[in-house]
Amino acid sequence: MIPPGADTVLVRYGDIGVKSTKVQRDMEDSLETNLRAMLDSRAVPSEIDWRWSRPRIRTAEVDAAAAVACDTFGIVSASPAVSVEPTMAAICRALSETAGALGVEGPFAVSARRAGEREAHPFTSEDIEREGGQAIWDALSDPAVDLDDPSRTFYVECRSDEAFVFVEKRTGPGGLPLGSQRPLVALLSGGIDSPVAAWELMKRGAPVIPLYFDFEAYGGVDHVARAVESARTLAGYAPNHTRDLRIAPAGAAAARFVEGIGPTRMLSLRRFMLRVGERLARETGAVGIVTGEAIGQKSSQTSANLAVTDAVAELPVHRPLLTRDKQEIIARAREIGTYEDSTVEAGCNRIAPEYPETNASLEAVEAAEPDLDALVEESFAGIDRVGL
Repeated sequence: MIPPGADTVLVRYGDIGVKSTKVQRDMEDSLETNLRAMLDSRAVPSEIDWRWSRPRIRTAEVDAAAAVACDTFGIVSASPAVSVEPTMAAICRALSETAGALGVEGPFAVSARRAGEREAHPFTSEDIEREGGQAIWDALSDPAVDLDDPSRTFYVECRSDEAFVFVEKRTGPGGLPLGSQRPLVALLSGGIDSPVAAWELMKRGAPVIPLYFDFEAYGGVDHVARAVESARTLAGYAPNHTRDLRIAPAGAAAARFVEGIGPTRMLSLRRFMLRVGERLARETGAVGIVTGEAIGQKSSQTSANLAVTDAVAELPVHRPLLTRDKQEIIARAREIGTYEDSTVEAGCNRIAPEYPETNASLEAVEAAEPDLDALVEESFAGIDRVGL
């Protein structure tokens, strides 16, 4: 809901505010840069006014700007607001006009926050709530007040030189500004889970370098297409941190595993992928690998099998979805816009054995698999890049 005459979006951050002074300042700079890049990439004309701990976006397109802010990592919420003089008369007038324009079905409440020196205003937050509530009451035909369970809350933030009236707090992703952490290589499968995992690490400030494995006859061109689209959707959250999608040929490795390994072939395949991902990480300055695995979701993802696959890598393997239920992951995929592309009908994957091992030992896996070095080198040498 947007107040009449809205000209500002109030932006709030969370974790940044608990950092030390220097770290907070650096992260605020990163957040401002990222927010500016997001607004520019979506062609929303605006100016960012970064004062106090409440950044503001000045724009005539408050709805679009609020939507952009709520897609920017580090921002916990945003509110389309109308700015007015920091006087009781101006605040009450804005509240009255907002209530008259938007209407209220059921009881309402006023929540006010006055900040600044005590002498900056001849009134308190409680005064704003009381007099502002009266102004709204007078503007409604059938008013009712319920401070504990209102159907609509009218908010006021009053600073020393400006006040804001708004009626909603739109939820953002939270987390940390993108770029505040070192990059990670994200293994994208083209399915539902891996783009969500990449997004979750981006939310914690780490840019991702997406890597997809093309299993050729064991996958299909539609697999590649949906991985590309998922990577492009993720890039929309990182216009100034986007890295090309890497596509590694993996058909030859898949054929070796299918022809030469029985129940543990999926574990060897995962170990091969981690090795290639690690090579890419070392080449690009990334400090770890991200996967969409969750404990017990697939036969290769039992706690025992994850221990076996991780043993092949020296860099950390991050699994932000480790304890998530599938429905939680699907809900997040829908929310961030990767679900539709991830569920496009894809080519048949014929790599998995009929009876996969669920409780493998490292010794048994290593004894069954070929030397991975040559397969990793071949795949890494053939990596192609797709601009996003």
